[in-house]
Amino acid sequence: MNETMVCAVGRVATQPVYREMASGPSARFRLAVTARYWDREKNTWTDGHTNFFTVWANRQLATNTAASLTVGEPVIVQGRLKVRTDVREGQSWTSADLDAIAIGHDLAWGTSAFRRGGKPETAAAPASPEPNWETPPNDSAESSDAAAQQRTEPAVLT
Repeated sequence: MNETMVCAVGRVATQPVYREMASGPSARFRLAVTARYWDREKNTWTDGHTNFFTVWANRQLATNTAASLTVGEPVIVQGRLKVRTDVREGQSWTSADLDAIAIGHDLAWGTSAFRRGGKPETAAAPASPEPNWETPPNDSAESSDAAAQQRTEPAVLT
């Protein structure tokens, strides 16, 4: 329960990479988050430092991420922050990863059209025919007599 949950607002920096793993689908991409501030001397907004995060998505979120995101799009990512320190070739490297719970387009910059994704394939259930609950139209007296003969009496519960 002691996890660092964050919400990062930025832009997709790399094309999402999709992989089918033994544990299910996985996707990752880099997220660029640039701080902006008002420069009073220049009287304009100015870009500050850019932080880069590797965003990891799993299962259905991975499939939808790979199908929906492209480089440069503004997104909002909510997830668990994981900071890792590594030594490569004698140098210390620190990386920040986001294990995504939710990813969406930032609608402050444009519009987006939601499409519900297909359900994952599961074992197909045997098809059972739908019952016809419609009553046939009464076109003639003969059809109403036939319908009367086919009706069953309601069950009486005591």
